[in-house]
Amino acid sequence: MPAVLHLLRIRNLALVEQLEWELQPGFTAISGETGAGKSIIIGALQLLLGERADKSLIRTGAELCTVEAVFAGAELTRLNAALEEAGVEPCAGELILKRTLSATGANRQFINGSPTTLAVLKSLGDELVDLHGPHDHQSLLAPERQLALLDSFAHADAARTEYQKHYRRRQALTAEHAQLSTAEMVREQELDLLRHQVHEIRSAKLDPAEEEEIESRYKLASNRKRLIELAGGVVARLAEADESVLTQLAETQRLLRELEKIDPAVAEFATSHAAAVVELDEISRSLGKYVERLDLDPQQLTALEQRVSTFETLKRKYGGSLADVIAFGERAAERMAKIEGRDAELQRLEHEINATRDTTHRAAEALRQLRTKAAPKLSETVRKNLRDLGFKQSEFQVQLTPVPEPRLSGTDVLELLFSPNPGEPLKPLRSIASSGEISRLMLAIKSSLAAQDAIPLLIFDEIDANVGGEIANAVGAKMRTLAEDHQVLCITHLPQVAAAAGSHFVVTKEVSAGRTHSDLHEVSGTSRRAEIARMLGGQSESALEHAATLLKGGRRS
Repeated sequence: MPAVLHLLRIRNLALVEQLEWELQPGFTAISGETGAGKSIIIGALQLLLGERADKSLIRTGAELCTVEAVFAGAELTRLNAALEEAGVEPCAGELILKRTLSATGANRQFINGSPTTLAVLKSLGDELVDLHGPHDHQSLLAPERQLALLDSFAHADAARTEYQKHYRRRQALTAEHAQLSTAEMVREQELDLLRHQVHEIRSAKLDPAEEEEIESRYKLASNRKRLIELAGGVVARLAEADESVLTQLAETQRLLRELEKIDPAVAEFATSHAAAVVELDEISRSLGKYVERLDLDPQQLTALEQRVSTFETLKRKYGGSLADVIAFGERAAERMAKIEGRDAELQRLEHEINATRDTTHRAAEALRQLRTKAAPKLSETVRKNLRDLGFKQSEFQVQLTPVPEPRLSGTDVLELLFSPNPGEPLKPLRSIASSGEISRLMLAIKSSLAAQDAIPLLIFDEIDANVGGEIANAVGAKMRTLAEDHQVLCITHLPQVAAAAGSHFVVTKEVSAGRTHSDLHEVSGTSRRAEIARMLGGQSESALEHAATLLKGGRRS
């Protein structure tokens, strides 16, 4: 069993102040007096299907109108890919749609608690609900949808998927070929630029590990003069000047030795002093060697300057680090090789396109054969259902027409043609004006495709227009059969249709405290029999007996 609409909540929509409606699978009928507010149910669902709305729908005196629906069923997981692509939380057996209208005009919509756009809500609604009647939300009027349903009827889904795989591959190769075949001047200009970039980066012989070392050496070299002055000054004061530190320490060392001769207790001072003299002498020698190393050849300094300048230039043009510059050069070299090998690449692509054209053609032919074989069978099945629904001499045809160029859907276009009366020409479904005709026709088609159609909820709004007698019984029986594969809601004035439903709800309108309220409640047993009798025209004993007969017959159908 497909997913079902489990719960519908309405708050402050037109005459409905607050409504919480729990629904069951199968066929549910909705009836009520004219003007009671049955259309509000349709209006609420239309909001959830992404239809545009204005604040006039908000109940007088309220600031906010809310409509919420909960769909349940494991089959809903097929929608998760589309939900995730739209940035919406995926569902695990339950899908929650919510729409709010504000008196200030700040309207919002949510899917599984995630804010979303009206377009996403409408797209999702197309996968969940088909609404037939005066306010049509009919996927069957879309040619692509019609073709997909024929494929399901023909068990051609696998063939369609195989064809689309080859078609997409061919389109991708063709696009790549076109991109490579751009204007010669543009290509040569790009090639000249790539050659310059690759040469400039390669000739620099870059090594990411070299950058830190070179910059450190350059920093020292560029400050060479000042470093030599500072280090030389320290050496002079330690050892080379007339009154250098080491010269003065030699005198203090002599005095300490004299002290030690008189008082051996100061020996430790003399030893520490001698160690300090050795340390300072070592510092003086090391700084002298440091000064010698800093005395660079001017050519070496120039070379360092040029290397650092090369690094900075390349980083400014191609990336923030040498690693980025190297990666840019590799990409440019790949692009250059591809352009330079353009002729060979074009030949390869042409060969692949030709090969893919052949496989695409074979897949298209396999798909067309399945469609061609199934089209007359579907036509006959729909014609049979139409005869059951009162179109005794109608004509219906599934017309397949080849197209000159392949499309994602195949190499055919499909048109569903219908003529309700003898002598009238077959016309496309979309040109049929009568809502009564289109609704019964949709019921006939839906009955023919029930097992293949993945849309879970079918809603028929007063499909019984201009119908009565045995045809009304047939309409009820068709809906009951259709409910074996779908959840079916029908707003009806026909007692025969209502009696065939598995559950029955009545819309009522009452005035309380000076305000008008519409409400919805389920009827069963004697209350349902009374409602069927009302629909028959009264509460007489004969009407009640007729209602009981209809209910008994509806349960058997």
